[in-house]
Amino acid sequence: MSDAPNRHVDFAGRILIVGFGCIARGVLPLLFRHVGITRDRVRIVSADASHAALAREWGVALRVEPLTRANYRRVLAEELGPGDFLLNLSIDVGSVDLIEWCRDHGVLYLDACIEPWAGGYTDPALTPSQRSNYALREQALALRRPGAQPTAVLTHGVNPGLVSHFVKQALLDVAEAVGAPAQQPADRAGWAALAQRLGVKVIHIAERDTQVARVPKRRGEFVNTWSVEGFVGEGSQPAELGWGSHERALPPDARRHGFGCDAAIYLLRPGAGTPVRSWTPLEGPYRGFLVTHGESISIADHLTVRAPDGSVAYRPTVHYAYHPCDDAVLSLHELAGREWRLQDGRRTLEAGDIVDGMDELGVLLGGHARTAYWYGSRLTNDEARALAPLNNATSLQTAAGVLAGLVWAMRHPERGVVDPDEMDFREVLAVARPYLGEIVGVFGDWTPLQRRGELFPEDLDTDDPWQFSNVRVR
Repeated sequence: MSDAPNRHVDFAGRILIVGFGCIARGVLPLLFRHVGITRDRVRIVSADASHAALAREWGVALRVEPLTRANYRRVLAEELGPGDFLLNLSIDVGSVDLIEWCRDHGVLYLDACIEPWAGGYTDPALTPSQRSNYALREQALALRRPGAQPTAVLTHGVNPGLVSHFVKQALLDVAEAVGAPAQQPADRAGWAALAQRLGVKVIHIAERDTQVARVPKRRGEFVNTWSVEGFVGEGSQPAELGWGSHERALPPDARRHGFGCDAAIYLLRPGAGTPVRSWTPLEGPYRGFLVTHGESISIADHLTVRAPDGSVAYRPTVHYAYHPCDDAVLSLHELAGREWRLQDGRRTLEAGDIVDGMDELGVLLGGHARTAYWYGSRLTNDEARALAPLNNATSLQTAAGVLAGLVWAMRHPERGVVDPDEMDFREVLAVARPYLGEIVGVFGDWTPLQRRGELFPEDLDTDDPWQFSNVRVR
């Protein structure tokens, strides 16, 4: 069965992996290490044969056929049946349609992000709201049906995914540190009440990638430590954030969606063109990009407390603050100069292409009695290469989240459509933890007002450091 005795689950069905990019390749060694399945029952469908030799090396059949709106029903029916698993790690494949097909055919499902069909991120015929992660999540949640349904885990890599579980551990840590230790809440209402009681105003997914390429970025080239096309796609979507109850005023370029849970807003700006301030323990204060991610919406929704009349009594502001590797920052600067038309040259850094650095990725909880608390993973590229082949630091953190979500779905096969926030965080983290390097929690005194207005006057809200107007870079 599996290649090692540290097996988490046996799986009697087949697994179809859609897409064979850096995350799918990174998941392969973890899959065969921890899931009891023979290699002849794992297949890959990919839009191209660029990594066919690697698939052969791992003994996995590769079907080269782009999955499209016109053919996905035929392809999936040829590859999957009741009790099987669809692991969607692709780009440009409509996640909601795949989830619906799996529900109707008794197939388990997991993806690392919700994707539209090709062109959906940048279609000018769609409104910014229609091109948002908020809209995609609402479409996926609308597929829920009463009773037992095949489990479909939404957006479960590292972020979105593991960061939702980091938030829960961080809330318990803050409660302990402020002298009000809490029992682990039993449900969504309990977690929201705990966050409210602690006074958490903001949650940043605070990430600093310091990995250094052996060959620096060249002119006319986009370089990244994970999928170039995936990053540019999400970076071109409107900036999105969960909108907190402490916020005093919507930004002038902000809009509400007007449907669904109403836990989030979007800006009339691309996320990769929206800088924000944040903090990680090793980097200290930094400027990242407010790139849209599903966790910004699901965490905010999960931690909402409503008054008896249905109004929002409490909700934190939640968003991503992403500082990618320095070559990717230069690539984004060039991309913006090209008015968001992707460069012809594209390079995704494999582990061997990186000479130094780590991915410091966690959640920053701000506004409570201890000011700021960061909890997350510090994983170097060298550690990632030693822990699992085919991975750099960024891909392994994500692959660990995919593995943990896949194992959870196999153990709980009849939960229907599930957000990461609805899963048992301890069970999930127990599977992922061996691949996350150093897991740390660090308190700090940083706020978005630190050292502001010293050289030039600024329009600051000094009464509440955690207002989004103080976080955003204008």
